[in-house]
Amino acid sequence: MTKIFETPLYPYTRHADQAAKTPVRRKVVVIGAGPIGLAAAIDLAQQGIEAIIVDENDKVSFGSRAICFAKRPLEILDRLGCGDPMVDKGVVWNLGKVFFDERKVYEFNLLPEGGHKRPAFINLQQYYFEQYLVNRARELEREGAPIEIRGGNKVIELKDQGDHVDLTIDTPEGAYQLEADWVIACDGAASPTRQMMGLDFVGRVFEDNFLIADVIMDAPFPTERWFWFDPPFNKGQSALLHKQPDGVWRIDLQLGWDIDKEEEKKPEKVIPRLKAMLGEDVQFELEWVSIYTFQCRRMEKFRHGRVLFAGDSAHQVSPFGARGANSGLQDTDNLCWKLKLVMDGKAPESLLDSYDDERIYGADENILNSSRSTDFITPKSDMSHLLRDAVLDLSEHYEFARPLVNSGRLSVPCTYDQSPLNSLDKLDGPARTRPGSPCPDAPLGDGYLLDQLGDQFTLLIINADAPEELEVDGIKIKRLALSSADDSTNAIKERYLGKATQAVYLIRPDQHVAARHKTFDQDYFTTALRRAIGKSA
Repeated sequence: MTKIFETPLYPYTRHADQAAKTPVRRKVVVIGAGPIGLAAAIDLAQQGIEAIIVDENDKVSFGSRAICFAKRPLEILDRLGCGDPMVDKGVVWNLGKVFFDERKVYEFNLLPEGGHKRPAFINLQQYYFEQYLVNRARELEREGAPIEIRGGNKVIELKDQGDHVDLTIDTPEGAYQLEADWVIACDGAASPTRQMMGLDFVGRVFEDNFLIADVIMDAPFPTERWFWFDPPFNKGQSALLHKQPDGVWRIDLQLGWDIDKEEEKKPEKVIPRLKAMLGEDVQFELEWVSIYTFQCRRMEKFRHGRVLFAGDSAHQVSPFGARGANSGLQDTDNLCWKLKLVMDGKAPESLLDSYDDERIYGADENILNSSRSTDFITPKSDMSHLLRDAVLDLSEHYEFARPLVNSGRLSVPCTYDQSPLNSLDKLDGPARTRPGSPCPDAPLGDGYLLDQLGDQFTLLIINADAPEELEVDGIKIKRLALSSADDSTNAIKERYLGKATQAVYLIRPDQHVAARHKTFDQDYFTTALRRAIGKSA
């Protein structure tokens, strides 16, 4: 049976641009047809911005790629029009368990609070994730949206000319020239774009190796994240087990630093390790095996003139915590609405500098948490090893010790507390919805709040009065007025009002709070909107 990762989804076809006598100018060229590049192009196309995706490959990814997708990225995918197929196919989970040796020391629920459309996480192979994004891009293309995927197109040279970027693109029929107003580089951790521009990462490489295996088996394990410290089947090391669709399970086994990577990847070495973990009687088949080393690094800047970096091309973290693809999707969510306003002439180009401000802050937060996880999982001194084991022992019986256990702090959305786009908070409301925060979901009528917020500037009005129409500097602000009668579960009150009886919020197109006030104040919200698009300090 042919599997989806063996089938070209966007095979090379000759384009008219290749025969043009002078280079054709395109609005945005996205380099890389992985999850981040596809998401960026879909976001732009839905806003009417031409997005051309170029990739030297012609099919979805296969191998030891992302599988854990968190609640916030799923909400972003809802706005991109492909959240439902992801969740329908994915394995939904909220519960995790931590083991020390053979003992379960505690378990945790990542979404104990009700009233959310999406779960804490789904597990879904990256090849399915990419397939659904490609399907969405094709759907938009059929509807006339300005999006295109060019497989077999490899960028081999680019130069920022100040008002555009020159690109040389190689194909099976030879190279051609293309111009782009803007380039978004989503070409992965090895990023040829970054190398062509002479840019590099700063950060840390951890001295440890992990075996990752995707295993096809019919096993009785529940749909939970299981993590072991010092298990009997991998003594002195760690292990991780995750369920994926189609009877595929992801297994991570810590191996240590001084190993022969090629030798450890051989089936005759891998299969005994898996049998020790799963039991001699469990029948399984290897789908993929690889060895990886942790890296927690990022570029010093994500914006370089008219070339913008997103996802793994801009930053890398260890896989514990599922912060790679999840943070990359938050990159594009942060970037695309800003790029749209700049390209439409409604915001200054300097607004794009806030992409650096906010997403470098997010990357640093991820790198900090990921580094702490890795240090806890792989202690490098006798004292740190002793401390870790003491914390694990205590966590079995004492709740105070459990927050100290770090088997991979799982991905949460970033709050841009120090963003230059935030306005002074004028509401004594819940901390979780302060300026800079991502909006939490809540039940609303037969649906959910985030679906109603959409992807434009919105004035969220709760038990308050505000104008029917509001426009600032050519930007129309959507109005969403709610009352207590709309809040049947009290979730909106708890998440947006707290002790207040009314509130007015200015929500950004990426559904982060820009400003909030206890009442509608024309001057305050006019200034807040201008600040949110980079027009005032």
